[in-house]
Amino acid sequence: MQIAFQSNFSIFGSCINVIMGCSSCSTNGRGNYNDPNEKVAGCGSATGTCSTGGCNKLNVFDWLSNMELPSGQAPFDIIEVRFKNSRKEFFKNVNNLTLSVGDVIAVESSPGHDIGVVSAMGEVVRLQLKKKKIALDSEEIKKIYRKAKQTDIDKWQEAQELETPTMYKARTFAIQHGLQMKISDVEYQGDKTKAIFYYTADARVDFRQLIKTLADEFKVRIEMRQIGARQEASRLGAIGSCGRELCCSTWLTDFRSVSTSAARYQQLSLNPLKLAGQCGKLKCCLNYELDSYLDAIKDFPTTDNLKLKTAKGTAFHQKTDIFRRIMWFTYMGEHDNFIPVSVDDVKRVIELNKNGETPDQLAAIVVEAAEKEIIPDYENVVGQDSITRFDKSKNKNNNNNRNKNNNNRPQHNKPKNPNQLQGEAKPQQQGERKPNPNQLNKPQGENKPKLERKPNPNQQNKPQGERKPNPNQLNKPQGEGKPQHKPKHNNQNRGPKPPQNNPNNNPPKPTE
Repeated sequence: MQIAFQSNFSIFGSCINVIMGCSSCSTNGRGNYNDPNEKVAGCGSATGTCSTGGCNKLNVFDWLSNMELPSGQAPFDIIEVRFKNSRKEFFKNVNNLTLSVGDVIAVESSPGHDIGVVSAMGEVVRLQLKKKKIALDSEEIKKIYRKAKQTDIDKWQEAQELETPTMYKARTFAIQHGLQMKISDVEYQGDKTKAIFYYTADARVDFRQLIKTLADEFKVRIEMRQIGARQEASRLGAIGSCGRELCCSTWLTDFRSVSTSAARYQQLSLNPLKLAGQCGKLKCCLNYELDSYLDAIKDFPTTDNLKLKTAKGTAFHQKTDIFRRIMWFTYMGEHDNFIPVSVDDVKRVIELNKNGETPDQLAAIVVEAAEKEIIPDYENVVGQDSITRFDKSKNKNNNNNRNKNNNNRPQHNKPKNPNQLQGEAKPQQQGERKPNPNQLNKPQGENKPKLERKPNPNQQNKPQGERKPNPNQLNKPQGEGKPQHKPKHNNQNRGPKPPQNNPNNNPPKPTE
């Protein structure tokens, strides 16, 4: 898995190593942008992918590249060259070649020559030599022959294609010879005259017979190198439990010993499944924050068999919060009741116990609960509709129409008959109902028992048309009585309606 770019970087030693793409082909380890099948020298694969395990092996950021040298001083002539995985060596530019980071060059080897990629140049290399304690005139520093030709690159790629099948055959031969070793990687030299076999073993291994078998099989010079579990993980590379590439394969160059005391100081659970890395050893990152914890607990009392004697009883230490400076204690028989005590109060009680005094009880402090993180509400930040607007169940069409008409009608005109739909229009042939003067002063809310209305035989055969107005109501003052749009069925509680042609049922005329 290749990570194209990450903004985080780690400072280590004298250089900053950044997780980035392939510095030689500038294609993030995925070949040429224009032609993915084109052979790319920096990736070392005929398909354009990084068969070397990734392009993020100890990449270097030259933080001194923008600084000009003093007048008259020649550039530093020693160059750092990276080979397969994390192997790096230093070579001297004796021919004063014009080189840049990412160039593929041919360098001196024993025997023959090797092909590598320039990883660092200039003053930053001088600091790296000082850090690794390598003298400028050391025999380890060999020569640079030339820039790699196309024939050199083709032979180098052919050699890399042989590495994986060679490793599988070498493992088979090791099993046949009964050797307790694991061959983890094979690296061919650029001219295909030498092969380096990297292996891990718990004890000394006699592989003399294995070397003869490998030399007869592959017809090259054989070199065996034993590495540790951490170096093996560094060469192979992987993704750690944090979701990032392993530190040892991206920027970490020295492997310090990690002990379980580092986990104890940081109040971590001693679970080997969580503390172990890809190599099976304790994670290197346990040492990253260890110094901060050691500085924080300098004035803490030792927790080995820490007991506080009080008048209530003996309190036993349970746990410690280093950065909040709080220690929790429990009394005998009250293991569920944790008492938080500040470090200063613990020291005071210890001094009292040394003098033979016992306080009444531990001075528990109030531990404030951690504030909950306020999650911003982005639901309606730009005025969009709610995403739950379609979750409500839809009502029937009749209910929708009833609610719609009910909102448009005043509350006092609500029909009393529940069987009649709200807002139902009257037929045009019946005309408008006359108001009843007997109901004008009737108190609100007084209802008579509902009676079933009988059909009017006089109205059954009556021709359809507009109803004639009542002459008694022609001179009636305007606005008297109930509103004209009163529903027809409001007067149904009065009982059966008499025939309308009977003049005896008309209201009496007002007397002068």
